[in-house]
Amino acid sequence: MSNLLIQPIIAMVLLTALVWFYMYYLRIGYSIKNKINAQKLSTPEKCNTLLPEDINKPSNNFKNLFEAPVIFYVVSILIIISDKTDTVFIYLAWVYVIFRAIHSVIHCIFNSILGRFLSYFISTIVLWVMVFKFAFQVLIVT
Repeated sequence: MSNLLIQPIIAMVLLTALVWFYMYYLRIGYSIKNKINAQKLSTPEKCNTLLPEDINKPSNNFKNLFEAPVIFYVVSILIIISDKTDTVFIYLAWVYVIFRAIHSVIHCIFNSILGRFLSYFISTIVLWVMVFKFAFQVLIVT
């Protein structure tokens, strides 16, 4: 059953890779089209100044994918190595990944604040359910 929990972990990593590729696709394309010397983009502040918001949206989302998802990776791996994987954890992990993917699409393309907030909020609630369920199983049920 642990193998089934590895799948949403891989999906989350692939989502991160997809956002990374999209970020550089937009940045490089814009920089070439507008003849921006790469050295002028040496810091995030310079990128924010020289590149329009639409080009920077994937970069902002990429940063987000290294915040709460880190907890997802850790708790998922802890669930696997402690042999606590069950159907509930697998469904929760997939729900988390799906709502993070929705968040990324909204953040990178539409940037609807309400849509972003709802998808982030739902994914984070699911993540805390995973964390507390795991903590309960390890600290109380054991």
